[in-house]
Amino acid sequence: MNRLLLVGHGRMGQLVEQLAPSYGFELAGIVTDEDPGGLTRDHGRIDVAIDFTLPHAVPVNLPVLAGRGINVVVGTTGWQAHEAELRAVVARAGTAVLASANFSLGMNLFVLLAEEAARRFGPHADFGAWIHELHHSAKKDAPSGTALMLQRAMVEAGCTRGIDVAATRAGSIPGTHTIGFDGPSETVTLTHQVRDRGVFARGALEAARWLVGRRGWFSMRDFLTDSGD
Repeated sequence: MNRLLLVGHGRMGQLVEQLAPSYGFELAGIVTDEDPGGLTRDHGRIDVAIDFTLPHAVPVNLPVLAGRGINVVVGTTGWQAHEAELRAVVARAGTAVLASANFSLGMNLFVLLAEEAARRFGPHADFGAWIHELHHSAKKDAPSGTALMLQRAMVEAGCTRGIDVAATRAGSIPGTHTIGFDGPSETVTLTHQVRDRGVFARGALEAARWLVGRRGWFSMRDFLTDSGD
């Protein structure tokens, strides 16, 4: 059984803890804000860590974990300004990271659909593209990392005329993302809707299981391609 270090114990961390045994993980330890020393504590063998903390914590946590030879799944968003230096740290350590703004398997397949739609609509100047995302009122980043991931994928696929991105924060919405293409007399939309936050924990655990024993810097696209989805 693989041994998992959980970094962060908020709502997502608690879901990961609950679901970990069903994905073949034994919990080696939990690191919380109240116990930051847990990053360096001896938890015995650790095969992989999952980080669901805060943006400012990732640039601190990752070098410590890499220095201990621990592979890490990063589910936190908002730290990407430090990505280049963290990639260098991981490369020097010879460890692995899989980082994603969204661990929903359905969403990551949805991104591929968004790319194909952008590729088809891109040449048609009469159609304007847009993205609207909805999340719970406690979500800090707006637009979400997932919305920006969709925007980037659509631009790279050929939708280069500008994509309007709007964000709504209200209530307890787990996450809804809609992409749309609007023409003179018609509108085409594609929507991905999360029913509960467990989808992110499940995806992170799938990714963690895949990351054990690997070396390098990966995305959910690498995971999906390798797993044949």
